[in-house]
Amino acid sequence: MDELPPETIYDRTWPTEVSVAPDGDRVAFTANEADPDEDESITSVFVVPTDGSRAPHRLTRASGAWNVEWSPDGSKLGVVMVRDEDLAMRVGRDEDEDSDDADEPTGDGDESDGAGEETTEAGGDDEPKPQVWVYDLELGGDARQVTDRDEGVGDFDWGPDGERVVVSARDPTEEEREYLDQREDDGPIETERLQHKIDGNGWLDTVTTYLFVVDVETREERRLDDASGGGIFGELAGLQPTWHPEDDRIAFVSYQGENPDDTYVQHVYVADAASGEVTRLTTDERGAMVPTWSPDGRRLAFLSRDPDNWYVPVEVAVWDDETGETTFVTDELDRTLGQFGGLSWLDEDRILSTIADGGWTRFATLDADGGHERVFDAQSRHEALRQFDENAGTVALVRSNPTDGIDLFAMERTELEAAAADEAPLRRLTNLNAELLEEYDHPETARLTFESNDGTGIEGIAAYPPSFEPDDPDPRPTLLWIHGGPMAYDQPEFDFNASFWTSRGYIVYNVNYRGSTSYGRDFCESLKGNWNGPEVQDLLAGTEDLVDRGWADPDRLFVGGFSQGGVNTAYVLTRTDRFAAGLAEHGVYDMRSAFGTDDSHKWFENDFGLPWENPEAYEAASSITDVADIDTPLLLTAGEHDWRCPPTQSEQLYRALKKRGVESKLVVYPDEHHNVGDPDRAIHRLETLDDWVARFDPERAVEDEDSE
Repeated sequence: MDELPPETIYDRTWPTEVSVAPDGDRVAFTANEADPDEDESITSVFVVPTDGSRAPHRLTRASGAWNVEWSPDGSKLGVVMVRDEDLAMRVGRDEDEDSDDADEPTGDGDESDGAGEETTEAGGDDEPKPQVWVYDLELGGDARQVTDRDEGVGDFDWGPDGERVVVSARDPTEEEREYLDQREDDGPIETERLQHKIDGNGWLDTVTTYLFVVDVETREERRLDDASGGGIFGELAGLQPTWHPEDDRIAFVSYQGENPDDTYVQHVYVADAASGEVTRLTTDERGAMVPTWSPDGRRLAFLSRDPDNWYVPVEVAVWDDETGETTFVTDELDRTLGQFGGLSWLDEDRILSTIADGGWTRFATLDADGGHERVFDAQSRHEALRQFDENAGTVALVRSNPTDGIDLFAMERTELEAAAADEAPLRRLTNLNAELLEEYDHPETARLTFESNDGTGIEGIAAYPPSFEPDDPDPRPTLLWIHGGPMAYDQPEFDFNASFWTSRGYIVYNVNYRGSTSYGRDFCESLKGNWNGPEVQDLLAGTEDLVDRGWADPDRLFVGGFSQGGVNTAYVLTRTDRFAAGLAEHGVYDMRSAFGTDDSHKWFENDFGLPWENPEAYEAASSITDVADIDTPLLLTAGEHDWRCPPTQSEQLYRALKKRGVESKLVVYPDEHHNVGDPDRAIHRLETLDDWVARFDPERAVEDEDSE
């Protein structure tokens, strides 16, 4: 088949969130798509029956949608969306509305497709803000806007009566509003905050986020004054409110102690929706996330992590309402939660989750009193689970398979015990990338193990063209592609980037180097404060092992990666000239300057100490220190507004390489953060990477010369 063209990014659909209806007969999901006319990624909402009887029904074409939640009776679907103001809120007025209010500007825009713009008073900002919208799935019709916050809303959840929702939203004071207005008019940035910016959010201000209780019918809202956000994680992940299934208690996470910009601690709180009273549930100094009530409301499960050591596996904790005690139910598991894992109560005593288990995301059930069991052995080791949800005995999940795409499936809860595929036939609910799968070849995968230089066992995942014969190999050009994190892991799954390269004849090799999660605490924690050490050994040893197997052509080796993968690419190139060229994307290369310009100062302090107190650690972890040892041609990419790995990092390494006469190129994507989101730029990125590899691939370079 033909090479996978970069522009087929426009044809890719990627599920991002899953929510099963209360009766288990339908599942709502969001999926990321591309709009070629507007050159933007959009996230749309769909509903599909869990019996697989019909194709998904599209509800939206909005530019942004998330936090999809069913009402308790299943008749309505709430979604946070970015779209034009509801027409019903822009025409007419209530009988008791006074004339002064009626004369205020209400905005303008086209309601027809939810993709227009509104004009608001605040600072003349023309962009619509995320609000809660509700679809009535019994009566039909378009969604109805429920909230109307000037700053938009973050998360929301339904109350048990289905008549109210709780939302998290920023609520500026008059003084803060003046500052926001002048910022929207290109006024100066002013800050006294330690955590002064966050990737994706930009420069931070002092506006507080609160919980609001909103009446779905009347839209009347009431702020819970003591239920407010705080902490670095508050800026990253919000308050994450979840309403008790039977009463007025709302659980949320926040940090309300001293120096909130200097800690990753998050506590679990409960707010009373009627009185506004707030109670803190957790007593330890850990980072809490994703609170989830049990069906009877007697227990509250949540994720808990060590705030100072992210190499320690994320655990699941359960707070008991009757005893007031918290139990860590996964303390003997020695595995972190899956990369897209959440928590879903199967009954009053058991929780379904995904765990990261040896380069593989799989299901596990957790006992609320402690203990765990790996389940669904029917799952192939050559595919991965991503998002999932369970309700009324139905489990909906996103399965990612290298050759079969990424789609929604459903099964009965009892089938979690199945040990073989024929015992648990998954019901396929979607076929989101049918044309891509039919028209282009996608890679086969193999799990390979090898010993690193010090004898440590390491696993790698190789994706190879279907024409490649592992048992009778002919050496292929190979791209060592390094995952980010470093606290992450590679696994076999549907990967557009891997398909792009394997369709061009390359093997893509992912090494789960030390520092990767899914292999236990000791394996991961060996990298803490020790960057540019064991992971480089593992990556180089994996490359040599692939050459020794006869899989990789030693004259056509390339190395690259994104984020931490970019960091590690530079590390590798300071140690060896083995690779024909490198591709370092959105990385950090001077740790000391990153401490003052990125959004990860607390993480770096936890790993390396403070740069003025332990400069040797920062120097050892910086590839810029050893730039004189890099002779390999290197392409560097960056996002103009990336505050996780600022573009100045790529600029520094690029200039040093140019000064030394090393072939190098710098590509900076305007307005992009720590990703490349706009489809046209994503296409340009792939074309640029391919051009760089072709330039230094001896066989492709000869072909180009012959074609001239």
